[in-house]
Parts: sequence; structure tokens; C-alpha cells
Amino acid sequence: MFVAYIIVIIIAAAANIFSATLDFIRFKQILVNMAKVGVPESWITMLGTLKVAGAVGLLVGIGVPSIGVAAAIGLILFFIAAITTHLRARDYSFGLAVVFLLLAGTALVLRLASA
Repeated sequence: MFVAYIIVIIIAAAANIFSATLDFIRFKQILVNMAKVGVPESWITMLGTLKVAGAVGLLVGIGVPSIGVAAAIGLILFFIAAITTHLRARDYSFGLAVVFLLLAGTALVLRLASA
């Protein structure tokens, strides 16, 4: 179970760091999607920072389980909020957010199962 946990958090951390990098460089499609759902451009750096914090927390959670649990919960809440934001704007292009949510949820379940 622990090996599966390690694999999932590495994938989840890499995905969140990649996504955050796109936020930090102001990738055009990110700006378009954020504008479409009403998220101010000034928030993008903070949102990227939260993704990086979650990714780092997942990795630290290998050695400190409580931090891994907190990071996974934080990412779950983050992506629930992202999906909710899309739904409120009647924008249904949130497939990647669902994938990120599932990765964070799986990381949480596996962390708890392997503790």
C-alpha cells in the first residue's frame, strides 16, 4: 500500500507543480480560462503558490504523515473550490480539476491506509 501511496503522491505533486508553473508564467490558456470563470488575474500567483504548497506538503508527508494528510485535504478543498467556480460560471471545462481532485483524494486515502 505504501508503494502505491508513493507513486500517487509523486504524480500528484508533479501535476500540481506543473500546473503552478503555468500559473506563474501566465500561460495564455490559463488566463483565458480564469477570465471565463471570473477569477481575477491578480489571484493567479496565489493560486499557483497554493498548488506548490500542496505538492510540497504531499512530498513532506512521506516522512511526516500529518503534513501529508493536511496537504491532501488542502488540495481536495482547492479543487472542489475550482470545480465549484467553474460550475457557478456555467463553464464545464473542468475535467483536469477533477483529475487533480481524484489524485489528491487517492493520496489521502492511501496515506491513511498506509499509516
